[in-house]
Amino acid sequence: MSNETDVDLKDVELNDMEKETQPMTGGAGNGDAISPTGLEKNGSINVKIPEETETKFTGLSKEELLRVAGTPGWVRTRWALLILFWLGWLGMLAGAVAIIVQAPRCKDLPDMNWWNYGALYQIGDVQSFSESQNLKGIEEKIDSLGQLKVKGLVIGPIHVAPANNPENLDFLEISTDAGNLEQFKNLITAAHKKSINVVLDLTPNYLGSAPWFSNVSVTNVAERLKMALVFWLDQGVDGIQLTGVEHVANTVPSLWADIRAIVQNGAEEGKRRVLIGVTEKTSAVEVSELLNFTGVDLLLSGVLTSKHMTAVDRTETVQHLLAYHNQTQLAWNIGGRKEGHLATLVGPDMVKFNQLLLLTLPGTPVFNYGDEIGLVDEDTKSPKMLWDSQGDAETNGTAKVEREQRLSYRSFFKTMSDLRGKERSLQHGDYIPLFNTTSALAYLRQWDQSIRYIAAFNWHNETTNLHLSHPDLPNQAEVLVNTEDSLASMSVDVWSLTLGPGQAVLLQFPYIA
Repeated sequence: MSNETDVDLKDVELNDMEKETQPMTGGAGNGDAISPTGLEKNGSINVKIPEETETKFTGLSKEELLRVAGTPGWVRTRWALLILFWLGWLGMLAGAVAIIVQAPRCKDLPDMNWWNYGALYQIGDVQSFSESQNLKGIEEKIDSLGQLKVKGLVIGPIHVAPANNPENLDFLEISTDAGNLEQFKNLITAAHKKSINVVLDLTPNYLGSAPWFSNVSVTNVAERLKMALVFWLDQGVDGIQLTGVEHVANTVPSLWADIRAIVQNGAEEGKRRVLIGVTEKTSAVEVSELLNFTGVDLLLSGVLTSKHMTAVDRTETVQHLLAYHNQTQLAWNIGGRKEGHLATLVGPDMVKFNQLLLLTLPGTPVFNYGDEIGLVDEDTKSPKMLWDSQGDAETNGTAKVEREQRLSYRSFFKTMSDLRGKERSLQHGDYIPLFNTTSALAYLRQWDQSIRYIAAFNWHNETTNLHLSHPDLPNQAEVLVNTEDSLASMSVDVWSLTLGPGQAVLLQFPYIA
C-alpha cells in the first residue's frame, strides 16, 4: 500500500488493555479465559493505530488561484496597486526632470590650442642650459622639464647666422655650437613622449643689431625663410618663433602672409602649429594693434617688464588687451633671451611674486630658462643654468642657503604651473578686477561651476589691507598658495585681506549656486 493509505501496525499487549476490552474474555471474572476452541489464551494481536501527522499547506492550485483572482475584491486591489505604482513612477520622473531643468547649464568650453593650457619655457642659449652644452643636453633634462608641467619649449635660435651678414645666413644648418640635426630630432621625439611641444626660433639675424637685417635684404631673407619653414615643420616642430615681426609684415606684407600660411595652416593629426611673434613694444595699445596687424597666435612684448609700472598700470594693460582680444591670443612674459632673466629684472625677493602673477593672468605665461629657480644674470644675458638635486651635499653655508632658495623657487613654480595646467578657472576663466591701487592688485578668476581663485599682490614695502568687494565673493576663502609662510593653509577674511610687504597669495573657494 502507498504511504498515503498505510497505517503502521503495532503490537499491543493485551495485558496492557482493560480487561473489558480484551478480546475473547466475554467479560469473565478472574481466571484464565478459555477460547472457543478451549485451547487459546490471552496473547498479542496486531491493531492498526494511526499516528498523528503534521498537516502541511501546499498552496493553492492553479484552478483555485484563477477562481480567487477573478473575485471583485482582488480586481479592485490590483487596480489600486497598479495606479499607485504608475503615480509613484511618474512622480519620480517629474522630480528628475525638475532637477535637470532647474540645475544651471554648463558653459560651452572655448576653442583652445595646446599653447593655451600651460606655460612655455624658452631656452635661447643651448650651450648655457646644460652640462653637455648642446641639444643632447636639453634632451637629457626632459624629465626635469616635464616635472615643471610646461606645455612647450621654445628652442634657439640655433641656425647658422653670422651677425649682420645675410649672405652667410643658413636657416637649414644647425650651428655646431648648438649640436646637429640628429640631436634636434631626438630632442623632439623625447619631448613629445612627455607631451611637451617644441617651437623653433628662426629669427634671421639673432646675433646682429636688426633681426631682419636691412630693408634691402628683407625680401630675400623672407623668401629663404619660407623654404626653411617647410623643412623644419617636416622635422616635427610644433611652431615657429620670430623676433621683429612688425618689420617684415610692414616691408613685405605678401611674403609675411605666405609665412603665416605655411606655419598656421600646417597641422599634423589635427593639432595646430603656433606662430609666436616677439616685439620690443611696451605699450598695450601698440601691442594690441600689432596683434591684429601681424595675425600671430601669440605676441611676446615688454608690457609687463617696465620697473616703473604701478599696479594700476598693470591692471589697465591687462584690461585693454582683454577688451580687444580673446585671452587665448595673449601671452605674458617678464624678460627673455635679450632682456634677461626674471630674478634680474624684478629682484630675487620678488621671484615667487611674479611667478604667481604670470601664471594666474588670463593668457599664456612664458618663462626664460632658469626663471623657475631665480637664476640671475651677471656678466651675460645667458648665464649658466644651475642644476640641483635633493641628494646634493654642500658644506659651504652660503652655498647651502642659495641651493635651498633655488629649490624653494622651483617647488613654488611647480605648484603654480600644475594648477595653471589643470584648473579651468585659471586656464580660460573670466578675469574680474577686485582691487587696485598704485601698489596693490587683486583679481578673481572664475569659470562656470569650477573652483574659483583670487590672486592678490602687494608691491608696497609696507603692510596693505585690500578691501575686496564683489557679489560672487564669499566671506571666507582658503589660502592655497602664498609667497610667505605666514598664511599657509588657513582661511582668511576675503572682505578685508591683509598682505605684508612684497607678499602675494592665491585664495580658492568653491562655486555656490
